[in-house]
Amino acid sequence: MPRKTRPPAPLAIEPSPEERALFRDAVKGARELHSEMQLVRNPPPRPVPRADRAIDQPSMLVEPSDIELNLAETLEYKRTGVQPAVWRRLRRGEFAIGETLDLHGLTLAEARPLLAEFLQVCVSTGYRCVRIVHGKGYRSPDQAPVLKPRVAYWLSHAAEVVAYISARPADGGTGALYVLLSPPRRAGADRT
Repeated sequence: MPRKTRPPAPLAIEPSPEERALFRDAVKGARELHSEMQLVRNPPPRPVPRADRAIDQPSMLVEPSDIELNLAETLEYKRTGVQPAVWRRLRRGEFAIGETLDLHGLTLAEARPLLAEFLQVCVSTGYRCVRIVHGKGYRSPDQAPVLKPRVAYWLSHAAEVVAYISARPADGGTGALYVLLSPPRRAGADRT
């Protein structure tokens, strides 16, 4: 078997006096640029729920009737206009998860305002995709999910939500959702 040899290191060649003179002549009128500007990027702040912030999600505060609830094992929703490539990426779990909200063990009355606040904070922070863990309902009466269908209903009526789908098994499976959020409004954008 032939031995592998390293290629020889390139030799450092000093420029000749003629080359140095040529270079000095080429940069004769140049002067050094000075800039005091520095680019500083701070990481976005982590969302912190605030109890004193008013919730402006009246559609999420409406309690659905049992007829409207989605009792399917796998949940999915997308607004009209969601591009097929974006939907495939969400379905495959390819979006980076910005934050996770775990609603395990909460009552409906506790979960609803917490979910609304979480969505608002995540959108204002600039997160594009979040995960919401609602559980599968195995510890509920009759082992029927209580939070899962209501979370799906609330999300489908939330202005911030573009799409959602049940998570991949590694991220909670049918006990969690990947939620794609609308981008935050730009400062000075017209609200018409």
